[in-house]
Amino acid sequence: MSIITRHILKGITIMLLLSILLPSAVFLFFPLYDWSMLWEERIIDLPFVMFIPAVSIIIGAIYGIMSGLQWKKQLQVLEDALYHMEQGHAPKLKGDFRIQELSRMADRISRVHRQVSEQAKMSQKLANEKAEHDEKRISEIVSQERNRLARELHDSVSQQLFAASMMMSAITDGKMDVDNSETRQLRLVEGMIHQSQLEMRALLLHLRPAPLKDKSLQEGIQELLVELSQKVAMDISWKIEPVPMDKGIEDHLFRILQESISNTLRHSKAKSLEVLLISRDDLIILRIVDDGQGFAAEEPKTGSYGLQNMYERAVEIGGTMKVVSVPNKGTRLEIKVPIMPAGGISND
Repeated sequence: MSIITRHILKGITIMLLLSILLPSAVFLFFPLYDWSMLWEERIIDLPFVMFIPAVSIIIGAIYGIMSGLQWKKQLQVLEDALYHMEQGHAPKLKGDFRIQELSRMADRISRVHRQVSEQAKMSQKLANEKAEHDEKRISEIVSQERNRLARELHDSVSQQLFAASMMMSAITDGKMDVDNSETRQLRLVEGMIHQSQLEMRALLLHLRPAPLKDKSLQEGIQELLVELSQKVAMDISWKIEPVPMDKGIEDHLFRILQESISNTLRHSKAKSLEVLLISRDDLIILRIVDDGQGFAAEEPKTGSYGLQNMYERAVEIGGTMKVVSVPNKGTRLEIKVPIMPAGGISND
């Protein structure tokens, strides 16, 4: 039964009781001499004895409707507020509650929503902290595993390749007839071992990249190139100027350099490598040049994952990347990053 129906029945019942009790009390103190007058007297074509209950029913129904609508309106506000809470929204408690109990219920709904919101925020915070902790832990585990694999490859496969290369060099150097078919095959095997060494060094560079921890970009580049020049039969030169920059830019430029050197070792067959880091016209310029076999830059297949990764890193720090490569002539990669003044954005 709805609240309006309930109030209508309640109003009619009360008015009917009043219509019976009040006339009865009046007639008790002022009795009629002729009770037939109650049927003979008519009001609006109704006997007096029927008019009073009819009017009472109408008044009771009107009162019940008005009272029921008022209650329904206020209860509807509370129902809507609870519905919004159920949907995860803030409750909309509009209107002035004339009934004190309903007003207290509205205040409690508001307090419950604030508590639920605080608990939701706390749950999300804990979830974010857990996700960050898990991500950091996974990153540490992956880094440790990569370092372990790099050490094992360096201590086993890399050393074996080096030994095989030395043995093949000794064998081929001892051959007097350089045009002999066997000698050519031995030199071919020696070249394959040498290429495998370059591939291994590139792989080790990916597995265990030298971090910039507690070092500037300039120090990191010099350390990387010095170590590389001791392990690779390649003429490596560099010009590095002290350029002040943020740590994030340093890290991205260092990773780009590592990716570029790795590509050079694996694919270019270059004999020389030149690295340049300078600052000119409010720009940080990183340039890597080799004299390898190059590639056709306009061909779609040259858009490898390595180049795409370097391009994305350059864009992340607001820079640009330009690659110029000519088959059998070499490759030139240049990164330009604008230097932003402290506390503002360059107007250039």
